[in-house]
Amino acid sequence: MNRFITAVAAGTMMAGVSHAGVTEDDLKNDQTTTTQVVTNGMGRHLQRYSPLDTLNKDNVANLVPAWAFSLGGEKQRGQETQPLIYDGIMYITGSYSRVYAIDVETGQEIWQYDARLPEGILPCCDVVNRGGAIYGDTFFFGTLDARIVALDLKTGDVKWRKKVADYKAGYSMTAAPLIVNGLVITGNSGGEFGIVGEVQARDAETGELVWTRPVIEGHMGTFKGEDSTMTGTLNATWPGDMWKTGGGATWLGGSYDAETDTLVFGAGNPAPWNSHLRNAGTPVEGNAGDNLYAASRIGIDPSNGEIKWHFQTTPREGWDYDGVNEVVAYTDRSGNKRFATADRNGFFYVLNREDGKFVSATPFVKDITWAERIDDTGRPVFNEDNRPGNPADAADGNKGEVIFASPSFLGGKNWMPMAFSKNTGNFYVPSNEWGMDIWNEPISYKKGAAYLGAGFTIKPNYEDHIGSLKAIDPDTGEIKWEFKNDAPLWAGVMTTAGGLVFTGTPEGRFIAFDDETGEELWSFQTGSGIVGQPITWEQNGEQYVSVISGWGGAVPLWGGEVAKKVNYLNQGGMLWTFRLPRQLAQAD
Repeated sequence: MNRFITAVAAGTMMAGVSHAGVTEDDLKNDQTTTTQVVTNGMGRHLQRYSPLDTLNKDNVANLVPAWAFSLGGEKQRGQETQPLIYDGIMYITGSYSRVYAIDVETGQEIWQYDARLPEGILPCCDVVNRGGAIYGDTFFFGTLDARIVALDLKTGDVKWRKKVADYKAGYSMTAAPLIVNGLVITGNSGGEFGIVGEVQARDAETGELVWTRPVIEGHMGTFKGEDSTMTGTLNATWPGDMWKTGGGATWLGGSYDAETDTLVFGAGNPAPWNSHLRNAGTPVEGNAGDNLYAASRIGIDPSNGEIKWHFQTTPREGWDYDGVNEVVAYTDRSGNKRFATADRNGFFYVLNREDGKFVSATPFVKDITWAERIDDTGRPVFNEDNRPGNPADAADGNKGEVIFASPSFLGGKNWMPMAFSKNTGNFYVPSNEWGMDIWNEPISYKKGAAYLGAGFTIKPNYEDHIGSLKAIDPDTGEIKWEFKNDAPLWAGVMTTAGGLVFTGTPEGRFIAFDDETGEELWSFQTGSGIVGQPITWEQNGEQYVSVISGWGGAVPLWGGEVAKKVNYLNQGGMLWTFRLPRQLAQAD
């Protein structure tokens, strides 16, 4: 449902500004065009770095609120969106599949769209939405009932609405779409329901499917309505028919490397979690039981959906270490073209951008128990004693051996995006130090029912902190500095040419750090936990910063003992925008 605010529409919608629409060049140059933000990640490479330096280490203490916008209503759940800005309007998504268009100068609402969600949606990890995409004069976003919606930028009217998958089977959408050469490219959510992860590309004008690429072997892709190629080789790494409900949700969306013309999507956990079921009758040596392409990063040709390469971070995955974490394209200090990704399994990986080949992997959290190390090929050397036990070996056949694994299934890093700084050459990674008791249970697939075959309880690893923002040198894996936080970190990170690193905490603090030392330079209490993604831009000669506040997400739902530690935190739904006044740009 759309609500249009005519007073704003008639009088204040940036009169005199041309509305040619967002082009492919706009998307390509988003990082360097500092007056707007038209991509998730502040660039399709997902570096989340701004070249703006008006706001810097010397004057960030003068950053002040400009305006705040309330999402209102009773729908105060986790707010994980990243704002987009175009032609004087800010666009955000909210929990329960809502969209808001806001006058960027005044903070006044222009229009709001509420998706009509049916009864029986099956979101795994809160009713969140992580943002949208803009192309031409259209805003695109996904909904919790597994649809993609195209809205008119100026009015919020629906242009088209397409079904991505069957929500009754557990499918949903929470990630921001990706636009490449006029195609709207999306992933899907629902890995805990025995769905099949897939990447889809649609014509931005019509919404019609151009290609599909399932990411579990044995499933057939399509191109222009016809079968194209099978993903992998049937039964090469999956036994029997388990590939048919194999999981691998592409729930975090993807990135795009223009230099190699490659989409990079992550595939989540295989289904069910009970790895003994997925590997029954298959040898553990080689890759026969790896369950490709779950827990993997996959390079895809954007023109036709064909797989170029894959790299599996956790073969024979048995701890819910999804492989979806964002893959960031960057150039290292020696001029090599690289990808970086901080996996849920606790290792920070560097890959070659040309072909996805393994370069290096180093731990970025402490106390990793599931693997001894990553070998020279990029394959983990498993600690087999740290795999949850097979229920078939138990006396009652109902519960396998309980083991303690670290990190927990919520990961050394979860969905919250890291950032790369061209200032320092370092990555800034929001991480968590926690573990879990985990065990396997018998399970069989039933449409629309949870398909885990496991139980778990999350526990903090240390008394003094769970969250940890780490500055990581990707060339060596060295942790240059660390900021510890009592509650888990669940917000995105942003870096700037002014030498600043921005992120937020569940306790409500929006913080700016020195990118070289980790010194805290500025903070603001937003009133609710921050699990959103900050942006910055230039407007009327001044630098602005925005972030959304609103506690929620997976931690309060799945966090076990950790959830008890943060159950006092208030929910909310407030978009905060800050500015550095021109007269205060010169520090005292």
